[in-house]
Amino acid sequence: MTLLFTAPLPATQAVRVLVIPGLHDSGPGHWQTWLQRQYTGAVRVVQRDWADPQLDDWADRIDQTLARHAPQTEWIAVAHSFGCLALAHHLSRSARAGSTQVGGIRAALLAAPADPLKFGVADRLPTAGLGLPTTLIGSENDPWMPLERARDWAHHWGARFVNLGRAGHINAESGHGPWPLARYHVDHMVRDRQRRQRLARAHPMEFGYAV
Repeated sequence: MTLLFTAPLPATQAVRVLVIPGLHDSGPGHWQTWLQRQYTGAVRVVQRDWADPQLDDWADRIDQTLARHAPQTEWIAVAHSFGCLALAHHLSRSARAGSTQVGGIRAALLAAPADPLKFGVADRLPTAGLGLPTTLIGSENDPWMPLERARDWAHHWGARFVNLGRAGHINAESGHGPWPLARYHVDHMVRDRQRRQRLARAHPMEFGYAV
């Protein structure tokens, strides 16, 4: 009998959810808080001052949060309002630094991003894509971002754009507590990353070829 020995397959990397709230955090009735409870190991980025939207400081907190976890961890980022701008800035800085880490943020859901013009940071945000699969959900009556400008930023960031209709700022005040649509998008992103991991670690003999 011939025994075949193969090298052990590398362990699958974890895929976790990173919640990035906007100004004043997302309270107990907010969909981000609900979503965080849906995923084991989900982590929230906590700002030093929730009332002071400083782009560099908020992006730094994303850096620091990721640094507290294993570097090979892959993340699905879920950002809201000014948190979307902080995430875009974080990703832009990482790209400029030439980051080659194994883990990191691999996909993003952006809900009701705040208008960069309101905060004077439009010229500091990337306009040539975020470098990862992204879905941006906008609202027709969002007081923090006109729909057409949200659509423009989705284009700048290479994001799939979803018009949620008249949904306000997509927060607790607009009735978005438990929000199954958010979980649907995040589930899809998590499954996609897991599929890519399985393909990357599969031994060639696991694939069948038609002749």
